[in-house]
Amino acid sequence: MIATLDGETSNDAIADGVAANRSDNGEQKKPCADESNSANLTDDQKEVNTQSVISQASDNGVKETANSSSDKQLEDGKDTKSSDDIAIDGKEEAEKGGGDSTPDVVAGQLLICGGTNWDLTGRKELPKTVKSVSTHPRNLWGPHRWREKIRIKEVISSSCACHSVIITDKGQAMTFGRNDKGQLGLGDTVTRFDPVLVEGLKHEKIISAATGRGHTLFLTDKGTVYATGDNKMGQLGIGTQSSSVLTPARLSYTGRPIVKMSCGQEFSMVVDAVGNLYSFGSPEYGQLGHNSEGKYFTTGNKISYHCETVPRRVVVFIEKTREGHIIPLDDVCIVDVACGNNHTLAIDTKKRCFTWGFAGYGRLGHSDTKNELMPRNLKSFDYINRGVKRIWAGSTFSLALDENGILYFWGQTKSSGEATMYPKAVQDLSGWHIRSVGTANKSIVVAADESVISWGPSPTYGELGYGENKAKSSTTPQELKLLEGIYVHKVSCGYGHTLMIAKDDKNSDLIEKLPKWP
Repeated sequence: MIATLDGETSNDAIADGVAANRSDNGEQKKPCADESNSANLTDDQKEVNTQSVISQASDNGVKETANSSSDKQLEDGKDTKSSDDIAIDGKEEAEKGGGDSTPDVVAGQLLICGGTNWDLTGRKELPKTVKSVSTHPRNLWGPHRWREKIRIKEVISSSCACHSVIITDKGQAMTFGRNDKGQLGLGDTVTRFDPVLVEGLKHEKIISAATGRGHTLFLTDKGTVYATGDNKMGQLGIGTQSSSVLTPARLSYTGRPIVKMSCGQEFSMVVDAVGNLYSFGSPEYGQLGHNSEGKYFTTGNKISYHCETVPRRVVVFIEKTREGHIIPLDDVCIVDVACGNNHTLAIDTKKRCFTWGFAGYGRLGHSDTKNELMPRNLKSFDYINRGVKRIWAGSTFSLALDENGILYFWGQTKSSGEATMYPKAVQDLSGWHIRSVGTANKSIVVAADESVISWGPSPTYGELGYGENKAKSSTTPQELKLLEGIYVHKVSCGYGHTLMIAKDDKNSDLIEKLPKWP
């Protein structure tokens, strides 16, 4: 049996919640896609309607969903019902699968390794506008104990982020790292080298978060989303474009509770309690999934982009035949989403994996480098017992865990290396029960069985955790010997650092032997 990911909402639980929300009283509350008899049509008959469906996906106007229900929720995330009705529905759905459907998770000890000079990570020099005031920034080549008096239930960062979020056992959000865009939500742009409570959310119970390059989303137990940081491309989803928002602002969305979130460099994705996927922010490579890159010319033939400033529903999911014909897919209800720098992955209740956006170096897995402007089914997983249960995205690569517990990789980690154009099994992890995966800019960290395993090309900042005077990189998965005997139930990686939650009851003595930071 494949272990569920500790500290994260189980996708099976979300799928059950989606089913409950869609079948209450025998009536489908909110269809995820057209459920007409198109499934019984021939491919040629489906092709007749393809162009009109695709046209609908790329239409920038606000309109109703692909097939209207009695709710008639609009594509921009707003519902035609009154706010009182929405509040009531939100409560009901949170109980059935939306909101905080995360199973009880044991809090543990926070561990960190990797680069801690947040303002310099990924840069050759500090920007003139940044004044780093840390007295202890350096690369931590091995795991260190951090903030021992705080019980941690969640750690969140991403491959493009030099900042992170930790969530305590009390549901409080704390942030640290780079803050040049206000992405920490603390009311200023001062970098923090230690976790600080987000005061603007102290009266909310936070259950999850997502980080982009310069922005952050926070999810409450009621399914409400708050956003802070860079908003020049509308990636905060608050209805405007602005340079920065320094404190958490509520998402401009009045639909059903949100249960999943992910952020790319300058865009965001959210999933609601009935499996609808929404996107907002930069459309530059088609990563929003609306059949458009949003380009237009301004004065002097300069290229600009039509950004989505509020959540807009992704209405069309497709597959392509060998001849290149496009066939829209029915009944797509999303249960998970993951964002790379400029590409997106999602899986639905049928365990299909969709990828779209920037296709460079094979990160979409379709065996070519053509950008996909709509979610396209990844045919590599269309086999019995090979459906996808979990997905992760790095800067230029993607990962998926199938029903058999096999981890697949596609894309590229080493810039000078050969790209993997379609999903290939990570043979070195065959037989391991994978629990949690973190994706840094170029590195991968995995918690499996009683071990933590990592690999990635140089240059690194210590995120692999091998230790001082040890190898700084590895082309093949290697166990972290420094964590031998310590059970890590959750990992999350930023651009050049790794955060871990270690179970600290029977492992306390071993954890105490790790160096303390700072």
